[in-house]
Amino acid sequence: MHVNLLIVDDHMPIIEGYKSILSFNKSGYIINATAANCLESAYKILTDPNRKTQFDAVLVDFTLPEYLEKGLKTGEDLIPVVRHYSPQSKVVMLTSHSETILLYRILNESKPEGLLVKSDFTSEEFLVAFDILMSGENYYTSTVLRCKKEMVIGNKIFDHYNRQIIYLLSQGVKTKNIQEELHLSKSAIDKRKSMIKDLLGIDKGSDEDILREARKQGLI
Repeated sequence: MHVNLLIVDDHMPIIEGYKSILSFNKSGYIINATAANCLESAYKILTDPNRKTQFDAVLVDFTLPEYLEKGLKTGEDLIPVVRHYSPQSKVVMLTSHSETILLYRILNESKPEGLLVKSDFTSEEFLVAFDILMSGENYYTSTVLRCKKEMVIGNKIFDHYNRQIIYLLSQGVKTKNIQEELHLSKSAIDKRKSMIKDLLGIDKGSDEDILREARKQGLI
C-alpha cells in the first residue's frame, strides 16, 4: 500500500531521517514523501490547484520559518490550512517543546491526530506511532498525555486566554505586546493575571511570581 506524506521541517537531514525510519515499517507501506522546508513552501504545496497528490498524512514541525504574508508563525498555524485544502490528511505535529501549557493548547485547540514530543520517542516508537495513526487511531507521546493531567489545578482548568498569557510571559513578551497578540485591553489582561494567581495559589505577586509558580507546578 502506498502512503503519501508531506513532511514539513526546516532541516533536510531530519526529513531524510524520518523517511529512512518509516521505510522500515512492518506493515508493508510504501512511503512516498514530499518535503517542504518552510511554512511558505508547505502552504504553496497544499494550496496548489494543480496538486495531484492526495496526502494521507502531514508531518509538521512546530518551529519553522514564519510566512507572515499568510499569517503563519508556527507549524501549528499550518493545521487549518491542511484541514481546508487536504481534509483527508492526518496531521502529526512534532515538537521539541515540552511546556505543558503549549502542548495542552495544541492538543485541545488544533486537535492533531498525532502530537509527538521529540525527546519522548525512539525510532522504534516512531514506527509504532505511524502504524497506529495509519490504522485510524490518534497517537500522543508520554509528555503530551501527562500534560493533560497537569493542566488541572484545584479541579479548575485554565482557559485559552489564561494559558496564552502564561505562555507569552514565559517567552518574555511584555504586557503591551500581549494585549496586541490576544486583542485584549490592559484591564482585561490585569484581571486575567489576577485570576491566574488565584488558580496558582498566589495571594499577591508580579509576573515573575506567576512564572515561578507555573514552573514549580510543571506548566512551563
